[in-house]
Amino acid sequence: MALPQWTLDVSVSGKRGNIFDRNGKVLAENVSVNKITVIPKEIPDSQRQSVAEVLAQILGLDKEKILQKIFNKNMQEALIAKQVDDEKATAIRKLNIDGIIISEDMKRFYPEDSLGCHILGFTGIDNQGLDGIELVFDSFLRGIPGKVSTPMDAIGRKMDVGEEEYFEPLPGYNVVLTIDETIQHFTEKALNQAMVHSKPSKGAVAIVMVPKTGEILALASRPNFNPNNPFEGPQEEWYKLWRNKAISDAYEPGSVFKTITASAALEEKLVSLHEQFYCPGYTTVAGHRINCWATHGSEDFVKGVQNSCNVVFVTLGQRLGVEKLYKYIHDFGFGQRTGILLPGEAPGLVMPEESVGPVELATNSFGQGIAVTPLQMITAVSAIANGGKLMQPLIVKSIVDSNGKIVKEFKPKIVRQVISEETSSTMREILKSVVSEGTGKAGYIEGFDVAGKTGTTEKYMPGKYVASFVGFAPADDPKVIVLVVIDEPNNPETHFGSQLAAPVVKSILDDTLRYLEVQPKGIQKPASVVVPDVRNMKLYEAERVILSSKLDFMIEGGGDTVFDQIPKPGAIVEENTKVILYLNPEKIQEVVVPDLSGKNVKEAAEILNSLGLKIKIKGSGFAVNQTPKEGTILKKGEIVEVEFRPKEN
Repeated sequence: MALPQWTLDVSVSGKRGNIFDRNGKVLAENVSVNKITVIPKEIPDSQRQSVAEVLAQILGLDKEKILQKIFNKNMQEALIAKQVDDEKATAIRKLNIDGIIISEDMKRFYPEDSLGCHILGFTGIDNQGLDGIELVFDSFLRGIPGKVSTPMDAIGRKMDVGEEEYFEPLPGYNVVLTIDETIQHFTEKALNQAMVHSKPSKGAVAIVMVPKTGEILALASRPNFNPNNPFEGPQEEWYKLWRNKAISDAYEPGSVFKTITASAALEEKLVSLHEQFYCPGYTTVAGHRINCWATHGSEDFVKGVQNSCNVVFVTLGQRLGVEKLYKYIHDFGFGQRTGILLPGEAPGLVMPEESVGPVELATNSFGQGIAVTPLQMITAVSAIANGGKLMQPLIVKSIVDSNGKIVKEFKPKIVRQVISEETSSTMREILKSVVSEGTGKAGYIEGFDVAGKTGTTEKYMPGKYVASFVGFAPADDPKVIVLVVIDEPNNPETHFGSQLAAPVVKSILDDTLRYLEVQPKGIQKPASVVVPDVRNMKLYEAERVILSSKLDFMIEGGGDTVFDQIPKPGAIVEENTKVILYLNPEKIQEVVVPDLSGKNVKEAAEILNSLGLKIKIKGSGFAVNQTPKEGTILKKGEIVEVEFRPKEN
């Protein structure tokens, strides 16, 4: 009871844990700032007005509110301001006023600004998680505060005698995501371009997932925000920007949902691949005319999927019936939350089974009259692609302590087997043909077998559409799947998913497959070889050694003896790499490395090639870093490593 009366405790914030991507890149961290507190009893009455005035001026705060705290002598300490920068703290420190305490504080910092904002979320003034991963894992991330305990005299003033005690705060745990920062960059770059091209009034979503594990490699939603300043702009706009459309917004999936109906019909053996159908441009169900988007005439089942023919899928829905179709709707995860560890997930909307009549059954079969979230849709198509297993979406890999020790691990989880491996294999081939021969041609990538399905849904308002496309590759062994949804495009030329969403998926898939080093079909990756040492050899002898090592060469200078070489001996390079052989030391040219900042990949490569230098590319977009730096002197043939990143809007 006596202890609080003769000690003053000033809290010291515990360091909040970092958030990392799957490769250890920091996505959220802390920067050291300052906290300003006052001890009211330490400030003489005659100085209170002036102290409040000067603090208000430096900190940009209301003088009267500061005065209220300074005059409250019942408080041992009063918080004036948090997250104060060093410049302001230094100005206050120079005042040298007794009773003002400047202590260390922490502020959350997101080094990539808006990148992954709907995944990461943001924190409040007290560094508490308010949204996203920051909110869901707040209890793990937040540290345990420490304190500085100072002896006080009988009237509450700090005593000169006696020592302060420092109780060290404990850091929070770190969270490691399944997200790959580079793939997130690819995704957001492509989505930004889609926003410019399609001008959607309700925004857009892109998700990248590993079909076999459910791990999310990237997730982006538009509109977005900067978590370093989430309260920027009009207050009525905040929630629109914060809203994670990928998990919180349900939409009618349209023709992408036909993958579900087709899988169910194949699994139940209610259709064969070459069964013939006829599409006159419409069908009639219970007296209601249901239009197809085109008149397809005679077509078999596979062609019906390629054409995205409503008539074919109404027929399949009728064969399945309400009970069986609904079994697959629920088994594929629609109408229920996926359980992803992010806040605000919606369950979607599935009409009660007893309310489904012949017309509702028909429209449900081609993706109308049912509402799903983008995350539900990509998870369901992943099950079709991966052998029939519905996976629980994963956004977090592990929680680790400050020493890197795993505290909690999140492993891939199979929810249920929805369709057989045989049906999955058949569907992969059919969806591959949709891209190679059908409505999904805009998703084709040279060298890769891409499988996919387009979707275009007219909303219940004339002229308002949702355009979407889902694609995965390689089709026979899917490594990655991408879904893009564009909500209410305002493109004067088209509103179709095949023309608006498919090219966006193509861009993300292409960048991601090459980044993951998935080998294009029919192209063998060159083997690696060690560069031999041919220095001081006669030219004819050096040529023989180079060629026998499965390398190529080019000659610089004149003479018959090799003086130097690039790459250097011992370097590991791909077969057929050219080795530059320098025959005359006077002929070896040196060049100055240029500044490549802001150049795109093509421009940077052309500049370096013109100087006789080689380029090693890291990332995509525009140059942000280079090694060696501008002004370094190199020999022709040496390598400059350039890091590229997409430009922020």
